[in-house]
Amino acid sequence: MTGTLFLIPNTLGDTETLASVLPEQVQQLTSQLDYFVAENAKTARAFLKLVHARHPLAKPLQEIRIAELNVNTPASALAGLLQPLLAGQDGGLVSEAGVPAVADPGADLVRLAHQHGIPVRPLVGPSSLLLAVMASGLNGQSFAFNGYLPTDAAQRASRIRELEQRSRKEKQTQLFIETPYRNGAMLEALSAACAPGTLICVATDLSLPSESIRTMTAAKWKSAPAPDFHKKPTVFLLLGQ
Repeated sequence: MTGTLFLIPNTLGDTETLASVLPEQVQQLTSQLDYFVAENAKTARAFLKLVHARHPLAKPLQEIRIAELNVNTPASALAGLLQPLLAGQDGGLVSEAGVPAVADPGADLVRLAHQHGIPVRPLVGPSSLLLAVMASGLNGQSFAFNGYLPTDAAQRASRIRELEQRSRKEKQTQLFIETPYRNGAMLEALSAACAPGTLICVATDLSLPSESIRTMTAAKWKSAPAPDFHKKPTVFLLLGQ
């Protein structure tokens, strides 16, 4: 019998919010595992220390195995990451922030687990994308996440207009993210490329004490003060009218 792959959410950046965003059951289950796959072993250990403060770990932290899976991991290495589970050991896939396998390199491992008949259990925790949709006031019945837009200004503007057209035609909210130090440039590009009546939401530091969420038309964003979002994780949303 194989082990189970648990998809373990993390906070969205503030260690003080662990108790408020992760259910006790999730913390308890996490504390009992001794094999994890994470994007970065160091930050995964920091996360486990937070869990340990509320629920003592089943083994000393130095005895817990943490394998890394990130953008540099070759596809040929994925099968090896599942070997402990194929041998019957439960394991956890931990995100750097938010939920695993969504805007996260863990999706390929989850798909491979299904191919090997390994049970996959997603656990409850914060998702910046869903929180942004909830709070935006835009269409929550139909939405699409588009990852990162091009960094080249002309290509980015073209892509924004393409997403706006799709949004208007399908009445579908379009979501995307940006490298935090380029948030200002992204908002400027959005307000310049979109039609005046297109709704744009900027959702920053979701679930954190510094959280900020604002939805306005592109025309209003042009004259409004920029949010305090420099170098802060931000989700951008638009809905063409």
